[in-house]
Amino acid sequence: MGVMNDALRQIIEGQFQVYSQLPWLMLFLFAVPLAVTAWKFHTFPTRLWIAVLAFTLVSSVFTVFTPDGFVWVMALDWLLFIVATIDFLSIYLGTNRGIDASREIAHSCSLGVPVDSDLTIENLTRLTLVGDVRDDLPAGFHSAPDRHRLRLPSKGRVIFRRKLTPGRRGAFKLEYVSLRFYSPLRLWQRYLQIPLESQLNVYPDMKQLTDYALLARTNRLSLIGVRRTRRIGQDSDFERLRDYSRDDNFRHIDWRSTARRNKLTVRQFQSDQSQRVIFLLDCGRMMTNTRDGYTLLDHALNSALMMSYVALHQGDAVGMLCFSDTVHAYIPPQGGKSQMNRLIHACFDQFPRMVESRYDQAFLYLRNHCKRRSLVVLATNVIDEVNAAAITDYLGNINGQHLPMGVILRDRTLYDAADHPDGGEMNMYRAAAAADILIWRDQVLKDLEHRGVLLVDTFPDELTAPLVNQYLEIKAKHLL
Repeated sequence: MGVMNDALRQIIEGQFQVYSQLPWLMLFLFAVPLAVTAWKFHTFPTRLWIAVLAFTLVSSVFTVFTPDGFVWVMALDWLLFIVATIDFLSIYLGTNRGIDASREIAHSCSLGVPVDSDLTIENLTRLTLVGDVRDDLPAGFHSAPDRHRLRLPSKGRVIFRRKLTPGRRGAFKLEYVSLRFYSPLRLWQRYLQIPLESQLNVYPDMKQLTDYALLARTNRLSLIGVRRTRRIGQDSDFERLRDYSRDDNFRHIDWRSTARRNKLTVRQFQSDQSQRVIFLLDCGRMMTNTRDGYTLLDHALNSALMMSYVALHQGDAVGMLCFSDTVHAYIPPQGGKSQMNRLIHACFDQFPRMVESRYDQAFLYLRNHCKRRSLVVLATNVIDEVNAAAITDYLGNINGQHLPMGVILRDRTLYDAADHPDGGEMNMYRAAAAADILIWRDQVLKDLEHRGVLLVDTFPDELTAPLVNQYLEIKAKHLL
């Protein structure tokens, strides 16, 4: 029996020595379980576990030169394998259930304005959770901080706060919460996604509306570039009495009320009301360029909403039509405070599309749905002869039935290139090409003016004040 045992031991040691010549086989035997666990259980080895595996691989290589140590290396490998398996089962079974997440965030916010987002993680397991947490982040958003460190004892609860800054308009969904946990021995890290849906509607920045209302009440609209326009003729409909301000006409002072109140008081008259303003917002390829991180459509939309706010406060009815290769949204002209909310809800999720705009469909839709004379404001961009000819024809053809106004946005890159030809021969060619395009563009604008079209020609980031001033000038001259 002793001879047989010695022979069997020699055979086994001989086989071990053969296998020890193949360290890559040992690595393969350890790598297969790792790959399976990573794919099926979303659990991956940490750097510590990879370092341990590297050490075992190096030890296996050394057994090629020292066969007597092979048994010890194998024992060490199996010990590490058992420890890693227990560590894996503890993190997998321990975090498989018992982790709850909830989120508190506003349903709506404004573009570029940070909004608070509170994420609550509750640990109902028996483990102390150590790792980090990352809440869902829609494309175009910025989060501060981007992720949170997590150390949550059993039966514990923690609230993480972040500032979420939207960089795009539209309707977005926050769909999940991503968590990463470390095993007790730090050999494994498990990734877990908890479904958690929240709806977030991002509207255009309405701060400019509150700024306008505040400055209007204090007669300081000149601070945002809005000019006080002298009205041609007099409005005869009395509206109210108010305190005298420096810019008021002294002929409107009500001396009887001034004597009674012992304070200068003026009569305010109503403007022409119940007039109609309709915005046509081009959502096609002409509006896809960006400026200051916003598309041309974003700038046009912000200015259109500002003018809508002013027009509604003037007592006019305001409508909007968004189109590209088809009509996407139409809000019939109406007055009242609730109309502002309708306009915002209709256009907040409209984006520029890489398609050719169908002006024929837009103006046909306008003719069928708007019979009464209105101020028609088309916000677009002039890029090539095709769309320039379409803009000129359709805006010029409605003159008479409506009062057309074109909002033509400038490309600051073209103007900068034409104004700075120095710097080299290539810059001179670039400036010459830009100047040639600007001359062609200026001719297009002159053709529009000859057709009786009112124009607002400015840079996208400077559009609001000229647009409001043009509207107030139209009201002052009674052009509608």
